[in-house]
Amino acid sequence: MADQLIDETDREILELLREDARRTLGDIGARVTLSTAAVKRRIDRMQENGVIVGYTVQIDHAKLGWGIEAFTELRFTGTTKVGEIVRTTTRMPEAQAVFTIAGDPDALVWLRVRDMGHLQRTIDEIRRHHQVTGTKTLMVLDSWTRGQQWPHPS
Repeated sequence: MADQLIDETDREILELLREDARRTLGDIGARVTLSTAAVKRRIDRMQENGVIVGYTVQIDHAKLGWGIEAFTELRFTGTTKVGEIVRTTTRMPEAQAVFTIAGDPDALVWLRVRDMGHLQRTIDEIRRHHQVTGTKTLMVLDSWTRGQQWPHPS
């Protein structure tokens, strides 16, 4: 459906906004050879159609003391509803995202913590949930995300 809502120029505008959502309309227009007004109309239309759902800021979490990332696989009892799986961790500030998935495991939780002790306490808290039957945690060594520039040590 999104393909019907946008064309190639819209895709270019989206990529430019994904690289830097603070770009001026004039800068975007110069890069896609459209007037500022035309770029604004296209962005407004994509917002109205739900293609653009918001804008965000990129944060260096390590500078805030939350530099360790991990993914934890969660397994639940067979009678656990998907909504309950999501609610298990969404109240935790360490949980950055929860993905319910088909098969084994039942969910994958992206965690961000201060240190290894903090990670251990977070995993212990998850395990205390009465419907969690097992966990497996994978530590993130490095990451790459499309459309984001991450500071990487040399």
